[in-house]
Amino acid sequence: MAADFSVKPTIVGPRVVLRPFVPGDFPAVREALRDPEVVRLTGSRPIVWDAAAEERLREWYGTRADQRDRLDLAVEERATGGWVGEVVLNEWDPQHGSCNFRTMFGPGGRDRGLGTEAVRLLVGYGFEQLGLHRITLEVYSFNPRARRAYEKVGFVVEEVRRDALRTPQGWVDATVMAILADEWGQDQQG
Repeated sequence: MAADFSVKPTIVGPRVVLRPFVPGDFPAVREALRDPEVVRLTGSRPIVWDAAAEERLREWYGTRADQRDRLDLAVEERATGGWVGEVVLNEWDPQHGSCNFRTMFGPGGRDRGLGTEAVRLLVGYGFEQLGLHRITLEVYSFNPRARRAYEKVGFVVEEVRRDALRTPQGWVDATVMAILADEWGQDQQG
């Protein structure tokens, strides 16, 4: 089966809904991107917020549904209907059936298991609907919360990239993790 990234699904879980971005998501996205903890956990550079930066980001999120080689989905908390984060399959390699996974959660979406559920839902979609063989990610050593979520879903450590990120506090390692299609399956509810 060849992956079809042109389809932007809505995936419903017990506590979150993964869905295409809508214009009403942007205020919460902007708040998350301004959060120093989000910037730190994702290893991103802080955005210098001005009208041009805001317009570029609005355009970026407004074009996610048009991308045919990646899947960017908003994470909505079912209880509130509000945007709490995003999950992404990108860097698609059709020859090897693999994708990279990344995520970002704003302050309101952390520490409640919503991220683990969102990861599980998107990974399941990647294997069961897109026919992927392998999904990989990197997580920084200062983010054990994310690493635990990835391990709960079934990702395993493949390597450590030493001193992969320079921060004001010093160098930080990045752990490369992956999950294979044949490892996905049996007990994905826990």
